[in-house]
Amino acid sequence: MAVVGIDFGTLHSKIGVARNRGIDIIVNEVSNRATPSLVAFGPKQRAIGEPAKTQETSNFRNTIGSLKRLIGRTISDPEIEIEKKYLNAKLVDVAGTVGAEVSYLGEKQTFSATQLVGMYFGKLRDITSNELKVPVTDLVIAVPGWYTDIQRRAILDAAAVAGLNVPRLINDSTAVALGYGITKSDLPEPENPRNIMFVDVGHSSMSVAVVAFSKGQLHVKSTAYDRHLGGRDIDYALLRHFAAEFKTKYKIDVLSSPKAMFRLAVGCEKLKKILSANMEAPLNVESIMNDIDASSKLSREQYEELIDDVLSRIATPLQQALADSGLTIDQIEAIELVGGTTRIPAVRSRIQAALGGKPLSTTLNQEEAIARGTTFACAFLSPTFRVRDFVIHDITHYPIKVRWEQSPADADEDTELVVFPTGNGIPSTKILTFYRKEPFDIEAEYADPSGLPGGINPWIARFTAKNVPTDPNGDLTCVKLKTRLNLHGIMSFETAYVEEVEEREEAPMEVDGEAAPPKKKRHVKKVEVPFVTYNSSLDRSIVEKFKEQEAQMHATDKLVMDTEDRKNALEEYVYDTRGKLDDRYASYVQSSEKQKLLGMLQEAEDWLYSEEGEDATKSAYVGKLDALKVVGDPIVFRFRESEERVKAIAQLRQSLNEYLSQATSSDDKYAHIDEKDKQNVVEKCATIQKWLDDQIARQAERPKNVDPVLTSADITKKRDEIIYFAVPILTKPKPKPVKVDPTPTGTPNGTQTPQSGTQTPDPGARKAEEEIPAPPEMDVD
Repeated sequence: MAVVGIDFGTLHSKIGVARNRGIDIIVNEVSNRATPSLVAFGPKQRAIGEPAKTQETSNFRNTIGSLKRLIGRTISDPEIEIEKKYLNAKLVDVAGTVGAEVSYLGEKQTFSATQLVGMYFGKLRDITSNELKVPVTDLVIAVPGWYTDIQRRAILDAAAVAGLNVPRLINDSTAVALGYGITKSDLPEPENPRNIMFVDVGHSSMSVAVVAFSKGQLHVKSTAYDRHLGGRDIDYALLRHFAAEFKTKYKIDVLSSPKAMFRLAVGCEKLKKILSANMEAPLNVESIMNDIDASSKLSREQYEELIDDVLSRIATPLQQALADSGLTIDQIEAIELVGGTTRIPAVRSRIQAALGGKPLSTTLNQEEAIARGTTFACAFLSPTFRVRDFVIHDITHYPIKVRWEQSPADADEDTELVVFPTGNGIPSTKILTFYRKEPFDIEAEYADPSGLPGGINPWIARFTAKNVPTDPNGDLTCVKLKTRLNLHGIMSFETAYVEEVEEREEAPMEVDGEAAPPKKKRHVKKVEVPFVTYNSSLDRSIVEKFKEQEAQMHATDKLVMDTEDRKNALEEYVYDTRGKLDDRYASYVQSSEKQKLLGMLQEAEDWLYSEEGEDATKSAYVGKLDALKVVGDPIVFRFRESEERVKAIAQLRQSLNEYLSQATSSDDKYAHIDEKDKQNVVEKCATIQKWLDDQIARQAERPKNVDPVLTSADITKKRDEIIYFAVPILTKPKPKPVKVDPTPTGTPNGTQTPQSGTQTPDPGARKAEEEIPAPPEMDVD
């Protein structure tokens, strides 16, 4: 099992793997450590990650980003309207969830957000497999702590579509805390923990977590979030400012053109980064619209005024997390910053001001801390890696309750109960008890819908007991229902059962010949109650259908890429060979061959740029290339042989001289070898030398533009022949001298002196047997 962790981000994602006794953040196909979170569709194939980013400007209507923000939502969700500001693709309803309508393979098609995320996970899987050179099926994914049950289940469904198993979903702030704590060797005892606040301001949201660290464990004490406070909100504030300025300055309405907005957004992002290190920055956008090149500039003071609405919201989650933790700011030992947006000076100053001027710390890698922590979480679950013992005590962000209809037999019965309150540990199991005679239903939902993201449905799951066993006395039956909040942060109904108590008599024991009175012992037997559950996860049949579609699209993408590769190979061969015919191949080609090959190359070039050649099949390109190589390969062979033959001749002559010298040497180390064997080596060398001289003479008589009679392969074969013949003879070991045992001392007749009854055993005698290989231990320091 490969150990892989994914930081699934709004703008881009990072992949961590455990290897070389540590955690590496791997690079994608263009050597970037971050892979854009984009899926795009074209007339022939999909483009995911870096290829999608490359063609985003020209194909923005069929490019979908913000995948992390769309999954698990419905089209009517108010927050989807916010996401539309950052997307140019058309969002539509797909089977009750939000999806995108795109032009793919020449026709309009729709894909749900779950399918789109599944496609993206498939890309991350392929990147990881290519890097590790092994198939990847298991990985841990970091998700926002504010994700609800429906969003978490959707992530697991998307991973299943990509053929991946997710042993754990981990909250991103918890992953940061894990990466921080597991590397510390000086953590205090549990009675006096070290309290750290982690502040993560990323591309689209802000999260705060207060975590208590002690030896071998971490406890998440509180979390708080602002789902719409990130780098993209700052970019959008700048975009609106410059759109208004250009409307006056250039008489253009940037907001009316999606392409112009996209170009301006790219410029605003660059300007934001420059202003993080400079007091003033220019903005230049070429051909923003109507062939106008727009330019402007902005000072840091103006910049901070423009984004003041965004900055003013920073204090709220910080203060909320601190209050919920029950700690004061003086009890917080350090404030660790994570996320690219925390590099902005104004953001840092607002964070510091909200926390009483306490110094800020940046000891973690702000871009890769989540991916590192997520990979550690995967390593804990892997049997192939040994990691320092470290326990994670995470919490749930939203309270979960169950509700039911009142039992007719109990008019005073409550009809709801908060089972997992805010701050409840993850994982957690609780047993609920109900007294019923008939089948009944239980609904699980979030206790405070107003605290959920946007228009997320608070409903989580439903439990329906089919048959409730009858009580022997005719009373209500006590049904116990096991509920669980698992590692993923997902709530489920596990089992339902009835406890039946039986009293059994045990065999009496005899004491001093008298039989003791029999004892009765209570035995509790669990009787399963049949039930069905319903939740927001996709039905297995739908997941399988999506997996088949994904496999077909993946195969289509691969075929298109292979076809493009063969087309490029044909084009390269045409230009490369034609250029060399008058250069390095000139001496090795006959006039008739040259004319024929040039004609074929011109024909292939014309075909390539024709309508037929522009969109041909893979086999067509392969066939054209093979036909050219039938004529061209003999020419290339002659050229290469002229170079390789010289090297091979030199190597063979060196070997012949070496073995001939050894066979005729008077050196002592060859004195034990039979003279007849030495003579055989000399004769073999002479035979091969004569063959070589004859072949070289024959080859010298032939012009360069005809096939050679002496090839480097022939020469190499002869060299191997002399090596295999001469080496066993010339490296024959000397015979061992006759060993005469010296007469042992201590007895006159040469017998050995008796030894004592005890001897010291060799402590290293069984060392090899006792060593048992252990799993590699990760170096977390």
